[in-house]
Amino acid sequence: MITLAVYILIYINKIEGDILVRFLFIALSLLLMPSLASAAEFHNLGLTGTERGVYTVLIFIIAYGFVMTEEFTHMRKSKPVILAAGIIWGHAAILAHQAGVATEEMHKVFEHNLTEYAELMLFLLVAMTYINSMAERNVFEALRSWLVRKQFGYRKLFLITGVITFFLSAVADNLTAALLVGAVVMAVGADNPKFVSIGFVNLVVAANAGGAFCPFGDITTLMVWQAGYAEFFDFFKLFVPSMVNYAVPAAVMYFAVPDEQPLVSDEEAVQLKQGAIVICVMFLLTICTAVSFKQVLHLPPFMGMMTGMSVLMLYGYFIKKRFTVEGEEGFDIFNKVRHAEWDTLLFFFGVVFAVGGLGYIGYLELLSAGMYDGLGPTTANILVGIISAIVDNIPVMFAVLNMGVDMDLYQWLLVTLTAGVGGSLLSVGSAAGVALMGASNHKYTFFSHLKWTPAIAAGYAASILTHYLING
Repeated sequence: MITLAVYILIYINKIEGDILVRFLFIALSLLLMPSLASAAEFHNLGLTGTERGVYTVLIFIIAYGFVMTEEFTHMRKSKPVILAAGIIWGHAAILAHQAGVATEEMHKVFEHNLTEYAELMLFLLVAMTYINSMAERNVFEALRSWLVRKQFGYRKLFLITGVITFFLSAVADNLTAALLVGAVVMAVGADNPKFVSIGFVNLVVAANAGGAFCPFGDITTLMVWQAGYAEFFDFFKLFVPSMVNYAVPAAVMYFAVPDEQPLVSDEEAVQLKQGAIVICVMFLLTICTAVSFKQVLHLPPFMGMMTGMSVLMLYGYFIKKRFTVEGEEGFDIFNKVRHAEWDTLLFFFGVVFAVGGLGYIGYLELLSAGMYDGLGPTTANILVGIISAIVDNIPVMFAVLNMGVDMDLYQWLLVTLTAGVGGSLLSVGSAAGVALMGASNHKYTFFSHLKWTPAIAAGYAASILTHYLING
Protein backbone atom coordinates (compact mmCIF):
# COMPACT_ATOMS: atom_id res chain seq x y z
CA MET A 1 0.00 0.00 0.00
CA ILE A 2 0.60 5.47 -0.35
CA THR A 3 3.55 3.01 0.39
CA LEU A 4 8.86 6.90 2.50
CA ALA A 5 10.58 7.44 -0.86
CA VAL A 6 9.19 6.24 -4.09
CA TYR A 7 6.63 5.46 -2.05
CA ILE A 8 7.67 7.23 -1.77
CA LEU A 9 7.80 5.76 -5.39
CA ILE A 10 4.63 3.99 -4.67
CA TYR A 11 2.12 2.46 -7.09
CA ILE A 12 4.04 2.71 -10.33
CA ASN A 13 3.48 -0.25 -12.65
CA LYS A 14 0.86 -2.81 -13.31
CA ILE A 15 -2.22 -4.43 -11.87
CA GLU A 16 -3.41 -7.94 -12.59
CA GLY A 17 -6.61 -9.75 -11.78
CA ASP A 18 -10.34 -9.72 -12.24
CA ILE A 19 -11.37 -6.11 -12.74
CA LEU A 20 -15.02 -6.67 -11.84
CA VAL A 21 -14.08 -8.22 -8.50
CA ARG A 22 -11.78 -5.30 -7.78
CA PHE A 23 -14.58 -2.81 -8.49
CA LEU A 24 -16.77 -4.60 -5.96
CA PHE A 25 -14.06 -4.53 -3.35
CA ILE A 26 -13.41 -0.85 -4.00
CA ALA A 27 -17.08 -0.10 -3.45
CA LEU A 28 -17.10 -2.18 -0.26
CA SER A 29 -14.01 -0.50 1.15
CA LEU A 30 -15.43 2.90 0.23
CA LEU A 31 -18.52 2.23 2.31
CA LEU A 32 -16.39 1.03 5.19
CA MET A 33 -14.20 4.16 5.21
CA PRO A 34 -14.88 6.51 8.10
CA SER A 35 -15.67 10.15 7.61
CA LEU A 36 -13.05 12.83 7.18
CA ALA A 37 -15.46 15.64 7.95
CA SER A 38 -16.37 14.19 11.32
CA ALA A 39 -12.83 14.82 12.48
CA ALA A 40 -11.85 17.85 14.51
CA GLU A 41 -14.52 20.55 14.69
CA PHE A 42 -15.97 19.98 11.20
CA HIS A 43 -19.39 18.54 10.50
CA ASN A 44 -20.44 16.81 7.31
CA LEU A 45 -23.45 17.81 5.27
CA GLY A 46 -25.43 14.64 5.88
CA LEU A 47 -26.73 14.68 2.30
CA THR A 48 -25.97 11.09 1.34
CA GLY A 49 -29.51 10.48 0.14
CA THR A 50 -29.33 13.03 -2.63
CA GLU A 51 -28.82 12.27 -6.29
CA ARG A 52 -25.65 14.35 -6.34
CA GLY A 53 -24.27 12.40 -3.41
CA VAL A 54 -24.74 9.08 -5.17
CA TYR A 55 -23.17 10.58 -8.29
CA THR A 56 -20.00 11.54 -6.42
CA VAL A 57 -19.55 7.99 -5.12
CA LEU A 58 -19.95 6.66 -8.66
CA ILE A 59 -17.34 9.12 -9.92
CA PHE A 60 -14.86 7.95 -7.28
CA ILE A 61 -15.41 4.28 -8.14
CA ILE A 62 -14.93 4.92 -11.87
CA ALA A 63 -11.76 6.93 -11.23
CA TYR A 64 -10.30 4.21 -9.03
CA GLY A 65 -11.21 1.68 -11.69
CA PHE A 66 -8.92 3.54 -14.09
CA VAL A 67 -6.19 3.47 -11.45
CA MET A 68 -6.43 -0.30 -11.17
CA THR A 69 -6.40 -0.79 -14.95
CA GLU A 70 -3.34 1.38 -15.52
CA GLU A 71 -1.54 -1.61 -17.06
CA PHE A 72 -4.06 -1.76 -19.90
CA THR A 73 -4.95 1.91 -20.36
CA HIS A 74 -1.40 3.24 -19.87
CA MET A 75 -2.96 6.27 -18.19
CA ARG A 76 -1.03 7.56 -15.18
CA LYS A 77 -3.01 6.93 -12.00
CA SER A 78 -2.95 10.56 -10.87
CA LYS A 79 -4.99 11.81 -13.83
CA PRO A 80 -8.39 10.21 -13.17
CA VAL A 81 -8.16 10.66 -9.39
CA ILE A 82 -7.42 14.39 -9.58
CA LEU A 83 -10.35 14.82 -12.00
CA ALA A 84 -12.58 12.89 -9.62
CA ALA A 85 -11.48 15.08 -6.70
CA GLY A 86 -12.39 18.22 -8.64
CA ILE A 87 -15.82 16.88 -9.63
CA ILE A 88 -16.57 15.61 -6.11
CA TRP A 89 -15.71 18.91 -4.48
CA GLY A 90 -17.69 20.81 -7.12
CA HIS A 91 -20.80 18.84 -6.19
CA ALA A 92 -19.98 19.16 -2.49
CA ALA A 93 -19.92 22.94 -2.88
CA ILE A 94 -23.31 22.91 -4.62
CA LEU A 95 -24.80 20.70 -1.89
CA ALA A 96 -23.36 22.96 0.81
CA HIS A 97 -24.92 26.00 -0.86
CA GLN A 98 -28.29 24.26 -1.14
CA ALA A 99 -28.10 23.28 2.52
CA GLY A 100 -27.41 26.87 3.54
CA VAL A 101 -23.93 26.16 4.88
CA ALA A 102 -21.75 29.25 5.19
CA THR A 103 -18.98 29.46 2.62
CA GLU A 104 -16.45 30.03 5.40
CA GLU A 105 -17.36 26.71 7.01
CA MET A 106 -16.86 24.84 3.74
CA HIS A 107 -13.53 26.58 3.22
CA LYS A 108 -12.36 25.41 6.65
CA VAL A 109 -12.94 21.78 5.67
CA PHE A 110 -11.26 22.29 2.30
CA GLU A 111 -8.26 24.02 3.85
CA HIS A 112 -7.97 21.24 6.43
CA ASN A 113 -7.53 18.78 3.56
CA LEU A 114 -5.04 21.08 1.88
CA THR A 115 -2.95 21.41 5.03
CA GLU A 116 -2.78 17.65 5.54
CA TYR A 117 -1.75 17.09 1.94
CA ALA A 118 0.84 19.87 1.91
CA GLU A 119 2.59 18.56 5.04
CA LEU A 120 2.84 15.03 3.72
CA MET A 121 3.75 16.09 0.18
CA LEU A 122 6.67 18.23 1.33
CA PHE A 123 7.90 15.47 3.63
CA LEU A 124 7.78 12.89 0.84
CA LEU A 125 9.37 15.25 -1.67
CA VAL A 126 12.44 15.65 0.53
CA ALA A 127 12.72 11.90 1.07
CA MET A 128 12.43 11.26 -2.68
CA THR A 129 15.12 13.86 -3.37
CA TYR A 130 17.52 12.21 -0.96
CA ILE A 131 16.84 8.75 -2.39
CA ASN A 132 17.41 10.05 -5.93
CA SER A 133 20.64 11.73 -4.83
CA MET A 134 21.95 8.52 -3.25
CA ALA A 135 21.02 6.58 -6.38
CA GLU A 136 22.88 9.08 -8.56
CA ARG A 137 25.96 8.69 -6.33
CA ASN A 138 25.81 4.87 -6.94
CA VAL A 139 24.96 3.97 -3.34
CA PHE A 140 22.33 1.38 -4.22
CA GLU A 141 24.14 0.10 -7.30
CA ALA A 142 27.30 -0.50 -5.25
CA LEU A 143 25.32 -2.52 -2.72
CA ARG A 144 23.74 -4.59 -5.48
CA SER A 145 27.12 -5.21 -7.10
CA TRP A 146 28.65 -6.34 -3.82
CA LEU A 147 25.89 -8.87 -3.17
CA VAL A 148 26.17 -10.31 -6.69
CA ARG A 149 29.94 -10.70 -6.49
CA LYS A 150 29.88 -12.50 -3.11
CA GLN A 151 28.53 -15.67 -4.77
CA PHE A 152 26.26 -16.86 -1.97
CA GLY A 153 24.18 -20.02 -2.41
CA TYR A 154 20.51 -19.67 -3.26
CA ARG A 155 19.30 -20.43 0.26
CA LYS A 156 21.79 -18.12 1.92
CA LEU A 157 20.97 -15.41 -0.62
CA PHE A 158 17.27 -15.93 0.13
CA LEU A 159 17.89 -15.11 3.79
CA ILE A 160 20.34 -12.27 3.16
CA THR A 161 18.15 -10.47 0.64
CA GLY A 162 15.11 -10.82 2.88
CA VAL A 163 16.85 -9.40 5.95
CA ILE A 164 18.43 -6.55 3.96
CA THR A 165 15.06 -5.67 2.44
CA PHE A 166 13.39 -5.77 5.85
CA PHE A 167 15.75 -3.22 7.39
CA LEU A 168 16.29 -1.16 4.24
CA SER A 169 12.56 -0.61 3.80
CA ALA A 170 12.40 0.99 7.25
CA VAL A 171 14.30 4.02 5.94
CA ALA A 172 14.10 3.84 2.15
CA ASP A 173 10.47 2.65 1.82
CA ASN A 174 9.22 -0.71 0.73
CA LEU A 175 9.14 -0.08 -3.02
CA THR A 176 12.69 1.24 -3.24
CA ALA A 177 14.01 -1.60 -1.09
CA ALA A 178 12.17 -4.28 -3.09
CA LEU A 179 13.35 -2.94 -6.46
CA LEU A 180 16.95 -2.58 -5.31
CA VAL A 181 17.29 -6.04 -3.81
CA GLY A 182 15.08 -7.49 -6.55
CA ALA A 183 17.82 -6.55 -9.02
CA VAL A 184 20.19 -8.78 -7.03
CA VAL A 185 17.75 -11.69 -7.09
CA MET A 186 17.27 -11.29 -10.84
CA ALA A 187 21.02 -11.11 -11.45
CA VAL A 188 21.96 -14.26 -9.54
CA GLY A 189 18.82 -16.19 -10.48
CA ALA A 190 18.84 -15.47 -14.20
CA ASP A 191 19.00 -19.21 -14.95
CA ASN A 192 16.72 -20.31 -12.11
CA PRO A 193 13.11 -19.03 -12.50
CA LYS A 194 12.00 -20.93 -9.39
CA PHE A 195 14.45 -18.98 -7.21
CA VAL A 196 13.38 -15.66 -8.73
CA SER A 197 9.71 -16.46 -8.13
CA ILE A 198 10.05 -17.45 -4.49
CA GLY A 199 12.73 -14.82 -3.89
CA PHE A 200 10.39 -12.06 -5.04
CA VAL A 201 7.60 -13.29 -2.75
CA ASN A 202 10.16 -13.15 0.06
CA LEU A 203 11.09 -9.57 -0.85
CA VAL A 204 7.48 -8.37 -0.95
CA VAL A 205 6.76 -9.77 2.52
CA ALA A 206 10.03 -8.42 3.93
CA ALA A 207 9.57 -4.95 2.41
CA ASN A 208 6.02 -4.52 3.71
CA ALA A 209 6.90 -5.87 7.16
CA GLY A 210 9.99 -3.68 7.45
CA GLY A 211 8.07 -0.56 6.55
CA ALA A 212 5.52 -1.08 9.32
CA PHE A 213 7.70 -0.46 12.38
CA CYS A 214 9.24 2.86 11.37
CA PRO A 215 7.45 6.15 10.57
CA PHE A 216 9.64 6.54 7.48
CA GLY A 217 9.01 3.07 6.08
CA ASP A 218 5.55 3.57 4.65
CA ILE A 219 3.26 6.48 3.86
CA THR A 220 0.60 5.01 6.16
CA THR A 221 2.97 4.96 9.16
CA LEU A 222 4.08 8.47 8.27
CA MET A 223 0.44 9.58 8.24
CA VAL A 224 -0.22 8.08 11.68
CA TRP A 225 2.87 9.78 13.10
CA GLN A 226 2.14 13.20 11.61
CA ALA A 227 -1.47 12.97 12.77
CA GLY A 228 -0.19 12.68 16.34
CA TYR A 229 -1.83 9.34 17.19
CA ALA A 230 1.55 7.82 18.05
CA GLU A 231 4.93 9.28 18.90
CA PHE A 232 8.04 8.47 16.87
CA PHE A 233 9.48 5.86 19.21
CA ASP A 234 6.08 4.22 19.76
CA PHE A 235 6.31 2.65 16.32
CA PHE A 236 9.33 0.59 17.32
CA LYS A 237 7.02 -1.43 19.55
CA LEU A 238 5.96 -3.01 16.26
CA PHE A 239 9.49 -4.26 15.50
CA VAL A 240 8.98 -7.76 16.92
CA PRO A 241 5.47 -8.20 15.41
CA SER A 242 6.84 -7.02 12.06
CA MET A 243 9.75 -9.43 12.30
CA VAL A 244 7.32 -12.26 13.09
CA ASN A 245 5.20 -11.25 10.11
CA TYR A 246 8.24 -11.75 7.87
CA ALA A 247 9.83 -14.71 9.65
CA VAL A 248 6.83 -17.07 9.56
CA PRO A 249 6.34 -17.19 5.76
CA ALA A 250 10.11 -16.95 5.19
CA ALA A 251 10.65 -20.07 7.32
CA VAL A 252 8.03 -21.95 5.29
CA MET A 253 9.40 -20.79 1.93
CA TYR A 254 13.05 -21.43 2.86
CA PHE A 255 12.76 -25.18 2.33
CA ALA A 256 11.33 -24.65 -1.15
CA VAL A 257 14.36 -22.64 -2.24
CA PRO A 258 16.73 -24.64 -4.49
CA ASP A 259 19.73 -25.85 -2.47
CA GLU A 260 22.14 -24.98 -5.27
CA GLN A 261 24.91 -22.55 -6.16
CA PRO A 262 24.32 -19.81 -8.76
CA LEU A 263 26.63 -19.39 -11.74
CA VAL A 264 29.86 -17.49 -11.09
CA SER A 265 29.64 -13.79 -11.95
CA ASP A 266 32.54 -11.77 -13.33
CA GLU A 267 30.85 -8.42 -12.67
CA GLU A 268 33.22 -5.64 -11.63
CA ALA A 269 32.75 -3.67 -8.43
CA VAL A 270 30.75 -0.45 -8.70
CA GLN A 271 32.56 2.54 -7.22
CA LEU A 272 30.80 5.18 -5.15
CA LYS A 273 30.88 8.71 -6.50
CA GLN A 274 32.28 11.61 -4.53
CA GLY A 275 30.07 12.61 -1.61
CA ALA A 276 28.00 9.41 -1.55
CA ILE A 277 28.75 8.53 2.07
CA VAL A 278 28.27 12.13 3.18
CA ILE A 279 24.82 12.25 1.56
CA CYS A 280 23.84 8.99 3.32
CA VAL A 281 24.89 10.48 6.67
CA MET A 282 23.03 13.69 5.86
CA PHE A 283 19.88 11.69 5.14
CA LEU A 284 20.06 10.05 8.58
CA LEU A 285 20.69 13.45 10.19
CA THR A 286 17.73 14.89 8.29
CA ILE A 287 15.54 12.14 9.72
CA CYS A 288 16.84 13.01 13.19
CA THR A 289 16.07 16.67 12.52
CA ALA A 290 12.50 15.85 11.50
CA VAL A 291 12.04 13.80 14.67
CA SER A 292 13.48 16.62 16.78
CA PHE A 293 11.18 19.21 15.21
CA LYS A 294 8.21 17.01 16.06
CA GLN A 295 9.22 15.76 19.53
CA VAL A 296 11.12 18.75 20.93
CA LEU A 297 9.91 21.84 19.10
CA HIS A 298 6.37 20.54 18.46
CA LEU A 299 6.57 21.63 14.83
CA PRO A 300 5.41 19.52 11.85
CA PRO A 301 8.12 17.00 10.81
CA PHE A 302 8.16 18.30 7.24
CA MET A 303 9.86 21.47 8.49
CA GLY A 304 12.77 19.40 9.74
CA MET A 305 12.90 17.56 6.42
CA MET A 306 12.93 20.81 4.46
CA THR A 307 15.77 22.06 6.66
CA GLY A 308 17.68 18.89 5.85
CA MET A 309 17.07 19.36 2.14
CA SER A 310 18.48 22.86 2.31
CA VAL A 311 21.71 21.38 3.65
CA LEU A 312 21.70 18.85 0.80
CA MET A 313 21.25 21.69 -1.68
CA LEU A 314 24.26 23.53 -0.25
CA TYR A 315 26.37 20.36 -0.24
CA GLY A 316 25.26 19.64 -3.80
CA TYR A 317 26.60 23.06 -4.78
CA PHE A 318 29.94 22.13 -3.18
CA ILE A 319 30.07 18.80 -5.06
CA LYS A 320 29.30 20.49 -8.35
CA LYS A 321 32.03 23.11 -7.86
CA ARG A 322 34.65 20.80 -6.36
CA PHE A 323 34.35 17.49 -8.22
CA THR A 324 32.71 18.19 -11.58
CA VAL A 325 34.96 17.25 -14.51
CA GLU A 326 34.96 19.60 -17.45
CA GLY A 327 32.41 18.50 -20.04
CA GLU A 328 30.18 16.74 -17.49
CA GLU A 329 26.91 18.07 -16.13
CA GLY A 330 27.83 17.44 -12.51
CA PHE A 331 25.58 17.07 -9.47
CA ASP A 332 22.39 19.14 -9.80
CA ILE A 333 20.00 19.00 -6.85
CA PHE A 334 17.11 20.37 -8.88
CA ASN A 335 17.40 17.41 -11.24
CA LYS A 336 16.82 15.18 -8.22
CA VAL A 337 13.72 17.19 -7.32
CA ARG A 338 12.54 17.06 -10.93
CA HIS A 339 12.88 13.26 -10.99
CA ALA A 340 10.76 12.76 -7.89
CA GLU A 341 7.78 10.48 -8.42
CA TRP A 342 5.34 13.27 -9.22
CA ASP A 343 2.68 10.86 -10.39
CA THR A 344 2.62 9.45 -6.86
CA LEU A 345 2.55 12.86 -5.20
CA LEU A 346 -0.31 14.04 -7.43
CA PHE A 347 -2.14 10.74 -7.00
CA PHE A 348 -1.93 11.31 -3.26
CA PHE A 349 -3.45 14.77 -3.81
CA GLY A 350 -6.38 13.24 -5.65
CA VAL A 351 -6.93 10.61 -2.95
CA VAL A 352 -6.86 13.14 -0.10
CA PHE A 353 -9.36 15.49 -1.73
CA ALA A 354 -11.63 12.82 -3.21
CA VAL A 355 -11.95 11.00 0.11
CA GLY A 356 -12.23 14.33 1.91
CA GLY A 357 -15.03 15.47 -0.38
CA LEU A 358 -16.98 12.26 0.11
CA GLY A 359 -16.48 12.60 3.84
CA TYR A 360 -17.78 16.17 3.78
CA ILE A 361 -20.93 15.07 1.95
CA GLY A 362 -21.41 12.40 4.62
CA TYR A 363 -21.10 9.15 2.71
CA LEU A 364 -18.10 7.75 4.49
CA GLU A 365 -19.70 8.17 7.90
CA LEU A 366 -22.63 5.86 7.15
CA LEU A 367 -20.91 2.62 8.10
CA SER A 368 -18.01 3.92 10.15
CA ALA A 369 -19.96 3.51 13.37
CA GLY A 370 -20.94 0.01 12.34
CA MET A 371 -17.34 -0.86 11.56
CA TYR A 372 -15.74 0.34 14.80
CA ASP A 373 -18.68 0.42 17.21
CA GLY A 374 -20.42 -2.66 15.81
CA LEU A 375 -17.44 -4.88 15.03
CA GLY A 376 -15.15 -3.40 17.64
CA PRO A 377 -11.79 -1.72 17.02
CA THR A 378 -9.74 -4.93 16.97
CA THR A 379 -11.87 -6.66 14.34
CA ALA A 380 -12.21 -3.45 12.35
CA ASN A 381 -8.46 -2.84 12.34
CA ILE A 382 -7.74 -6.40 11.23
CA LEU A 383 -10.30 -5.93 8.45
CA VAL A 384 -8.44 -2.77 7.35
CA GLY A 385 -5.38 -4.93 6.68
CA ILE A 386 -7.35 -7.43 4.63
CA ILE A 387 -8.95 -4.64 2.59
CA SER A 388 -5.51 -3.13 1.95
CA ALA A 389 -4.50 -6.37 0.21
CA ILE A 390 -7.02 -5.52 -2.51
CA VAL A 391 -7.43 -1.73 -2.42
CA ASP A 392 -4.46 0.52 -1.76
CA ASN A 393 -3.82 1.20 1.90
CA ILE A 394 -3.46 4.98 1.53
CA PRO A 395 -7.14 5.97 1.04
CA VAL A 396 -8.15 3.38 3.62
CA MET A 397 -5.69 4.67 6.23
CA PHE A 398 -6.41 8.31 5.38
CA ALA A 399 -10.09 7.78 6.08
CA VAL A 400 -9.44 5.88 9.32
CA LEU A 401 -7.12 8.60 10.57
CA ASN A 402 -9.69 11.33 10.01
CA MET A 403 -12.64 9.52 11.47
CA GLY A 404 -11.97 10.81 14.98
CA VAL A 405 -12.44 7.34 16.46
CA ASP A 406 -11.43 7.00 20.10
CA MET A 407 -8.70 4.33 20.15
CA ASP A 408 -5.76 3.83 22.48
CA LEU A 409 -2.14 3.51 21.37
CA TYR A 410 -2.39 -0.28 21.13
CA GLN A 411 -5.20 -0.04 18.57
CA TRP A 412 -3.49 2.70 16.54
CA LEU A 413 -0.37 0.56 16.36
CA LEU A 414 -2.52 -2.43 15.39
CA VAL A 415 -4.08 -0.62 12.42
CA THR A 416 -0.63 0.68 11.45
CA LEU A 417 0.67 -2.89 11.46
CA THR A 418 -2.25 -4.43 9.57
CA ALA A 419 -2.44 -1.69 6.95
CA GLY A 420 1.29 -2.02 6.35
CA VAL A 421 1.63 -5.81 6.14
CA GLY A 422 -1.84 -6.68 4.82
CA GLY A 423 -0.71 -5.83 1.30
CA SER A 424 1.59 -8.87 1.34
CA LEU A 425 -1.38 -11.24 1.10
CA LEU A 426 -1.64 -10.63 -2.65
CA SER A 427 0.96 -9.56 -5.20
CA VAL A 428 -1.24 -6.61 -6.17
CA GLY A 429 -1.71 -5.53 -2.57
CA SER A 430 1.38 -3.34 -2.37
CA ALA A 431 3.59 -1.18 -4.53
CA ALA A 432 6.48 -3.58 -3.96
CA GLY A 433 4.54 -6.54 -5.37
CA VAL A 434 3.22 -4.64 -8.35
CA ALA A 435 6.66 -3.30 -9.23
CA LEU A 436 8.37 -6.69 -8.94
CA MET A 437 5.76 -8.29 -11.20
CA GLY A 438 6.75 -5.80 -13.85
CA ALA A 439 10.48 -6.41 -13.32
CA SER A 440 10.45 -10.21 -13.20
CA ASN A 441 9.91 -11.04 -16.90
CA HIS A 442 6.89 -13.16 -15.92
CA LYS A 443 8.88 -15.25 -13.41
CA TYR A 444 6.92 -13.73 -10.54
CA THR A 445 3.17 -13.49 -11.13
CA PHE A 446 -0.11 -13.05 -9.30
CA PHE A 447 -0.60 -16.80 -9.07
CA SER A 448 2.97 -17.65 -8.09
CA HIS A 449 2.47 -15.28 -5.15
CA LEU A 450 -1.00 -16.68 -4.42
CA LYS A 451 0.58 -20.10 -3.89
CA TRP A 452 2.23 -18.76 -0.73
CA THR A 453 -0.72 -16.70 0.53
CA PRO A 454 -1.62 -19.29 3.25
CA ALA A 455 1.89 -18.99 4.71
CA ILE A 456 1.74 -15.19 4.47
CA ALA A 457 -1.69 -15.22 6.13
CA ALA A 458 -0.21 -17.30 8.95
CA GLY A 459 2.45 -14.63 9.38
CA TYR A 460 -0.27 -11.95 9.34
CA ALA A 461 -2.17 -13.70 12.13
CA ALA A 462 1.02 -14.42 14.08
CA SER A 463 2.09 -10.77 13.95
CA ILE A 464 -1.28 -9.64 15.32
CA LEU A 465 -1.03 -12.20 18.13
CA THR A 466 2.54 -11.12 18.88
CA HIS A 467 1.44 -7.49 19.02
CA TYR A 468 -1.25 -8.46 21.51
CA LEU A 469 1.16 -10.45 23.70
CA ILE A 470 3.82 -7.73 23.73
CA ASN A 471 1.83 -4.50 23.59
CA GLY A 472 -1.72 -5.47 24.51
